[in-house]
Amino acid sequence: MAKARTKPRNVKSRSRTQSTARRRPTPASKLKARPPQEFAVSHHREEDFQANGLRNYARYRDLGLSRATHGMVQAHVIRLMPPCRPEEVSKLHYHDIEFQMIYVLKGWIKTELEGQGTHVMRPGSAWLQPPKIKHKVLDYSDDAEVLEIILPADFETVELT
Repeated sequence: MAKARTKPRNVKSRSRTQSTARRRPTPASKLKARPPQEFAVSHHREEDFQANGLRNYARYRDLGLSRATHGMVQAHVIRLMPPCRPEEVSKLHYHDIEFQMIYVLKGWIKTELEGQGTHVMRPGSAWLQPPKIKHKVLDYSDDAEVLEIILPADFETVELT
């Protein structure tokens, strides 16, 4: 006579759907209603690079996405001004954001990110900075330019000592 198999004690069994189910994103129709996005276009013009951003050593070219998305997204080209002065740029900080992606357009930038070490980013390099990751710029080339996309458009930057 064959013995029936028994489950080991203290082991909870889960159904296949419980153990392998993945969370599906909320359909757009169920998300909080936002104002409709507007068309936006930004063509390169040197006069659009302004010293009205977060850092004194950078010039910012707003791409118009904050206005077009009613504050959902900020996108700008950042031109880092030569010469790089580490005493000014190498301040540890983080941004209270939901999303931040940087893409190098020209030159290079050397940055240090908490738990990720030091990286030299060159044209074509892209990186995601998770929310509140501590980081600092260590150095950059005289021709450094990056594209930065951030959600939401208005956010707080916290400088650390």
